[in-house]
Amino acid sequence: MAAVKELLRVEADGGLSFGDYTLSSKTKLDGFEYQGDLYKVKTFAEITKLEKNGMFVYESVPGTAVEDLKVLEREISFLVSGPKDAQFTLELEPDCEYTVYLNEVNVGKMKTNMSGKLSVSAELNEETPVSVRIVGE
Repeated sequence: MAAVKELLRVEADGGLSFGDYTLSSKTKLDGFEYQGDLYKVKTFAEITKLEKNGMFVYESVPGTAVEDLKVLEREISFLVSGPKDAQFTLELEPDCEYTVYLNEVNVGKMKTNMSGKLSVSAELNEETPVSVRIVGE
């Protein structure tokens, strides 16, 4: 999967794609309107971060490319790739339990902290994206 050269785009099926880990310096796109919300992405080799209406949505260290991010009532799904292993953090409901699937393999249940953050580590490479699905209990 290639980096998202537009920094942030809407896919034909309504998912969001963002992040360009090939950039050597921090690049951002602010004020991207989608379904009545404003999105902001900051991305480069060291970090990728997505915000919605000024609120945290996604962050990875190092930078990643995310394709087809879909947020449903009880589930979040996306494809993620990067040049090396990464940790990504999502903002979810505070103090709730979620089941995490990587490439459709259940890697266990995780509980968000009091601020709703859930962090997952994944073995990544540029050629084969990892499918991520997080399901609320």
